[in-house]
Amino acid sequence: MAQGVLKSSSLKIVFDYGMDENNKPIFKTKTFNRIRLNSTADELYNTAIAIGSVSKESIWAIERNDRHEIGQ
Repeated sequence: MAQGVLKSSSLKIVFDYGMDENNKPIFKTKTFNRIRLNSTADELYNTAIAIGSVSKESIWAIERNDRHEIGQ
């Protein structure tokens, strides 16, 4: 049976920059790579909120992206 091994994780914070001239939302992202593999969702959430607190734009979304290597 194949096994998945967690190789890397990143934290992505999406900021809301308002609307453009066509009333479409503008989002910009900041990605932090090489986060600890055993970081909990609470730790990442609190980190993103702390980072967002020094930005004048509000946070739209917080994502964790994991990369797994699959093998036997």
